[in-house]
Amino acid sequence: MRRRSFLRAAVVGGGVAAFSGGLWTGAAVSVPNRLAEGPYGPLLPADGNGLELPEGFTSRIIARSGEQVEGTSYTWHDAPDGGACFADGDGWIYVSNSEIEPGGGVGAVRFDAGGNIADAYRILDDTRRNCAGGKTPWDTWLSCEEVGYGYVFETDPWGRNEAVRRDAMGKFNHEAAACDPVRKVIYLTEDEPDGCFYRFRPNNWGDLGAGGVLEVLAAGSETSGKATWVEVPEPLPSDGDTPTREQVSEAKRFDGGEGCHYANDRCWFTTKGDDRVWQFNAADDTFELAYDGGGDLSGVDNITSSDFGDLYVAEDGGNMEICIITPDDVVAPVVRVNDQDESELCGPAFNPAGDRFYFSSQRGTSGSSSDGITYEITGPFRH
Repeated sequence: MRRRSFLRAAVVGGGVAAFSGGLWTGAAVSVPNRLAEGPYGPLLPADGNGLELPEGFTSRIIARSGEQVEGTSYTWHDAPDGGACFADGDGWIYVSNSEIEPGGGVGAVRFDAGGNIADAYRILDDTRRNCAGGKTPWDTWLSCEEVGYGYVFETDPWGRNEAVRRDAMGKFNHEAAACDPVRKVIYLTEDEPDGCFYRFRPNNWGDLGAGGVLEVLAAGSETSGKATWVEVPEPLPSDGDTPTREQVSEAKRFDGGEGCHYANDRCWFTTKGDDRVWQFNAADDTFELAYDGGGDLSGVDNITSSDFGDLYVAEDGGNMEICIITPDDVVAPVVRVNDQDESELCGPAFNPAGDRFYFSSQRGTSGSSSDGITYEITGPFRH
């Protein structure tokens, strides 16, 4: 079997991107600087919204912080951050965190089958710095507080059910969450310079209110190897008590955990402090360094993937790009945002059909949290 075919076989079924071939031989490899032109071709000059896109792609602004979403009474929140899409009949819903304190919370935009905005509304209020999170297989959104001793809140994208704090998932500087339906666990990243990579094992899969066990990945200081899981003794420390990341001495440290995405037995997560992308192989509890910075992709943050097998990584800083990493190791920008150097890109997500892509510039052109902009890109995405 040719190498490309092997990589494709490993990723297409679960919609996750493969990285450098060294991962399959156990060698940690730094992905080179844009090995080839991306699958969509070069970026064209900026459009009227200030976005550089490949030929055949168009953009629109769907929301601005402090302004009512068109056709609705909902005022879009400040500092839009992590997000995800949920199928809604023939349409879909895009949820978006608000990374401010106080206030925080989550907003949502509902689209009809034609992609027109049908409604916008609030699904979580009065929380703190809701940064990233994760979508569950039972169609809820886990919104994570990026503060010391922060919590995870489970929310309803339709806004019909009240959001609930899930204490058993731990009290720490949460960033992102990714659900593994095979092992029935949820992986969690921690945004600290000496942060950890966690696994939550619910007592009842699909019911996070039934409690569970929080564990931390333990390993040496290497960039690849075998991992074990150790239970966190006190997942709910009081403010000022020993943080969860310091309770297990053998826990492996990750420099600023950010985005987290699971598919097909693998969980990909980013660390901003050292500009790395990691792969955790859930089938055999091994981990690898998949990308080691130094190329076109820098300021790694939120991540998602397409059903084709491409991974999309949003930059916090860098060149203000969203880059694609393809199954044959091409790294290239698919979006570049102009004149917003004081911002960061976040919340990348595809609609269910895979032909519309959403993301936000958290602080827009002014660099202020009150100037966030949420975009939609339409085009011939591979899916």
